[in-house]
Amino acid sequence: MRIITGTQRGKKLIALEGEQVRPTTDRVKEALFDILQFRLEGRAFLDLFAGSGQIGLEALSRGAARACFVDSLRDSMRVVKKNIASTGLALQASVFFGDFQAFFSQSQELFDIAFLDPPYRTGLLEKALRLVPAHMNPGGIIVCEHPLDEALPQMAEKFEKQKSYRYGKILLTTYSRPLAEEEEK
Repeated sequence: MRIITGTQRGKKLIALEGEQVRPTTDRVKEALFDILQFRLEGRAFLDLFAGSGQIGLEALSRGAARACFVDSLRDSMRVVKKNIASTGLALQASVFFGDFQAFFSQSQELFDIAFLDPPYRTGLLEKALRLVPAHMNPGGIIVCEHPLDEALPQMAEKFEKQKSYRYGKILLTTYSRPLAEEEEK
């Protein structure tokens, strides 16, 4: 596993071994950043269910201003911290050890991009989708990685499902807030 491009291009990252984590494949990661390519520069990125932290670190390498990594597995957070240290991106990174509900109840941070990739078929994705919108800046985008057979709601609070991109048995589904609502604020 490595960072694909940007300031840390080619930097190898470590991944947690075992059944508890499922790192995003390079193909899906490349597709994700193709979707986000013009939205990253100077933005705040949330890597929810961070695992190894590879997605948030890729975002930082590609120009995101800051990234927040959240995970409830102690071993995952150790890996995330090691990967952050090895990339030299610690000043732009923050980590939260705990579940996403605890994070959202304690955090006042707002994000421009949120990436959600929880363990598949656990119901965690829909639960997280209900909480994320309150922590998004106007014009923000939420991207969910999920299996093809896991249906997502049309709306996540005021965020509307925009498009799903298929990569084998994996989907990347995007949500954004309709422009008319943003202009009203």
